[in-house]
Amino acid sequence: MNRSLSRIAFVGLILFLVAPFVPRAAESATGTAAPKVVSLEPSGKNYTPVITGPPESFKMRSGLVVLSPGKSVGKHSTERNEELLVVLDGQGEMTFRDGSKLPVKANSAVYCPPETEHNVTNTGTGVLRYVYVVSNAK
Repeated sequence: MNRSLSRIAFVGLILFLVAPFVPRAAESATGTAAPKVVSLEPSGKNYTPVITGPPESFKMRSGLVVLSPGKSVGKHSTERNEELLVVLDGQGEMTFRDGSKLPVKANSAVYCPPETEHNVTNTGTGVLRYVYVVSNAK
């Protein structure tokens, strides 16, 4: 299986696993959320919004992050949210407040629970690209 097909299969699996937890557009309190397709093609920016929250979705937000080697997104907390990272390209690490680290690499998904301070850093020699999905957990 070539790399592109393998990546498509991986992202499809993640979407299949996440889908039961995402409310259907027909159930929207505002009645404006609707299915949509968003391009994940490189835009030349470090961050590209994918889903920005209501009225585009119920509570979910997501974006595409592109980090050059050695760059990071900066320390931040999930606060009342849970977060899923789907790594598309490259490698890096997620560092937590207590100093512990988790490696991240292409074709992997990383879950981060509520109230977790963390940072994502590109530790590789190529670009680190990932999609994050954030949803209110409390």
